[in-house]
Amino acid sequence: MNGLYALKPWYANRLAGVRASLVRREVSPDTLTAAGVAAAAGGAAALAWLPAGPAALPVAVLLAARLACANLDGALARDTGRTTRRGAVLNELGDRAADLLVLAGFLTLAPLWLVAVAALAATLPSWVSLAGAAAGAPRRNGGPVGKTERCLLAVVAAASGWAVPVLIVIAVGSLLTAVLRLAGLRRELA
Repeated sequence: MNGLYALKPWYANRLAGVRASLVRREVSPDTLTAAGVAAAAGGAAALAWLPAGPAALPVAVLLAARLACANLDGALARDTGRTTRRGAVLNELGDRAADLLVLAGFLTLAPLWLVAVAALAATLPSWVSLAGAAAGAPRRNGGPVGKTERCLLAVVAAASGWAVPVLIVIAVGSLLTAVLRLAGLRRELA
């Protein structure tokens, strides 16, 4: 059920040079969390304001930066011995804010109710994972529609203009991801 999350180790290896450079420059992990949120906001703005087709490249680049920052902030904290509980909370809040900002980019493209449903559904897999971790289970990631897949789907919408079908896939896929994570947690915590 890992979906594109299974590529995380490969992606982390591609970012190793960037990570090493950030360590040498003593960049704060919190700075990367904020940069990821800013990149998500930029991707949302491009999705909302640029026409379908031309929007694809800036949305793809900005959401790739969002995912890179999400990958690098925790790794940088571990590499530099700056892991803190406050940083973990900030990381989670930054990820949720970035997710919601990307979906806000659909507000000019689809009905408000559908954007709201997709946004609510998109947060559910993370809440299930966080609740499971709070109960002592390992953190569950990935899924049919996790963070990486939602970013890819936003790029599909930017390229094609298919905002409504993409939002439906995000909503249904996110709900499915939450249910699968919950089923896995149920087995682990039984």
